[in-house]
Amino acid sequence: MAFKPFVTFNNGNCCPLLGLGTWNSKPGEVEQAIKDAIDIGYRHFDCAHIYLNEKEVGAALNEKIKEGAVSRDGLFITSKVLLWNTFHKQDQVVPALKKTLANLGLEYVDLYLIHWPMGFKEDGDLFPRDENDKVLYSDTHYTETWRGMEECVKEGLTKSIGLSNFNSQQIQEILDMASIKPVNVQVECHPYLNQTKLYKFCEANGITLTAYSPLGSPARPGAKPDDLILLKDPKLKELGDKYNKTPAQILIRYQIERDIIVIPKSVNKERIQSNFDSLSFTLSKDDMKILDGLDRQDGRMLKLENIADHKDYPFSIEY
Repeated sequence: MAFKPFVTFNNGNCCPLLGLGTWNSKPGEVEQAIKDAIDIGYRHFDCAHIYLNEKEVGAALNEKIKEGAVSRDGLFITSKVLLWNTFHKQDQVVPALKKTLANLGLEYVDLYLIHWPMGFKEDGDLFPRDENDKVLYSDTHYTETWRGMEECVKEGLTKSIGLSNFNSQQIQEILDMASIKPVNVQVECHPYLNQTKLYKFCEANGITLTAYSPLGSPARPGAKPDDLILLKDPKLKELGDKYNKTPAQILIRYQIERDIIVIPKSVNKERIQSNFDSLSFTLSKDDMKILDGLDRQDGRMLKLENIADHKDYPFSIEY
């Protein structure tokens, strides 16, 4: 497939380096955002069941396919869709993906991910809780989930499979038992959390990386007034002035220069266009080093500290 620019997975499939994220995009806004993005030139869209907007995503994709603006094989759809933390048992995975495909109105997705390594209590709410509002956990292990993922490939429901929010030890556990190797790992990644060690680990194992929250997720739920704001970093302003680009464009280009797939989210047409324009320039090696140098120990924005006692919580080790 002639995506430009793109990365090639270990199974030979190609994925565009730039995609549109749909997390926190409200129903009623996301449908138009996807239509605008396709018209602008986006071909990669990142979805998930927990975003609660998959029907609108599917409606937009199918409308653009029907009008001839794009073909299905000209799109790349990444999904964590219904493979949420409450669907980790092996026999739940294939039915979960089939339901998601029905919601999207598609016959397959291009990349299917285990959203988190932590399993929650099955057959209930997406966030099952006890009477004390404590999240209820499952004993299911993600290696069991992976067997179900492999079945999805064998049934033609997805072309590739991967992981999201896994640390290097957890990825290694999957590699040690997998008959179909993960092609991609999606994690929070930006200059304050540049994931260099995880990137090198994945590269050594033939796995690509996707950066979510590449702008530092300033609109994330639970953000506090005194939290770090990556977009206001003075180094970013300096580089933006140098290249006549916005801080967001610098941050997106940073990942593209590293061959890391990047999926900034927006429902604003002007920002969607501006983000796409990150494909039109390059950063010098010296300026890439400046951005690398912004990495910090407290740079993670999404910590999920309320479930840090889960046996499979991924952020308790360095990478």
